[in-house]
Amino acid sequence: MWRGAAAALLCLGAACLLGRGFDPRAWLLPPPPRGRLLSVAELARYRGAAGEPGLYLAVLGRVFDVERGRRHYGPGGAYSGLAGRDATRAFATGDFTPAGLVDDVSALSPGEMLAIQSWLSFYSDSYNPVGKLVGRFYDEDGAPTEALRQAEAAIEEALKFQAESEQRKQQFPPCNSEWNSAKGSRFWCSRQSGGVKRDWTGVPRKLYQPGSRGSHCVCVRTTGPPWGWPASSEHSDRGDLDNPHLEEYEGCHPLAEQCVLKV
Repeated sequence: MWRGAAAALLCLGAACLLGRGFDPRAWLLPPPPRGRLLSVAELARYRGAAGEPGLYLAVLGRVFDVERGRRHYGPGGAYSGLAGRDATRAFATGDFTPAGLVDDVSALSPGEMLAIQSWLSFYSDSYNPVGKLVGRFYDEDGAPTEALRQAEAAIEEALKFQAESEQRKQQFPPCNSEWNSAKGSRFWCSRQSGGVKRDWTGVPRKLYQPGSRGSHCVCVRTTGPPWGWPASSEHSDRGDLDNPHLEEYEGCHPLAEQCVLKV
């Protein structure tokens, strides 16, 4: 059951991220709630069982009342392991084992930190805030700890990286591609390849990212100024063909919109 719950949680997290669009201007986490300061032991009493005072969970030290989602978070619910604790790491990894239901977010990837940011925004929008959990992310006075500042800095860096990746995708949209054992590989460009709608088609090229050993196929503009140059500037009218990180496919015409690499 936990494996299925983990998959569902990660899928929902991905949907939240796509829906929010990773606006880099909105990287800041929602403001922490005013209210109670809870200890770890006190929060553990809020698992929603009979005789317990309520149903709470915490994300990055911020406590939310999730009574409204009892069928998900209450006893027997798919995400009941999240109740009564700060299991921030599980929101990113989908690991619902005891080792994964913890608040340690160190060494998580940029994508995982973005998932945490999205989930925190989701709970802030969907459930009533209760207060802060005294421990890893807030001290006994409710002030942010160094661990929280590091987590927020990691989220900021992840959002900047996401914005840069999106900009690269606009400049160099991924190619369409297919492969079969008889004909080999085919790469081609269209005005919607890579999911990037545009008014140009482009030609296939290998793109080598700095620090990366491999390459991947991208579509490259063949006319106009290089990316980022004003249209009024003097240029060779070759688009981004002269970008130093690009390489032509051997055996393919340099201006062909498709390239076939035979087996």
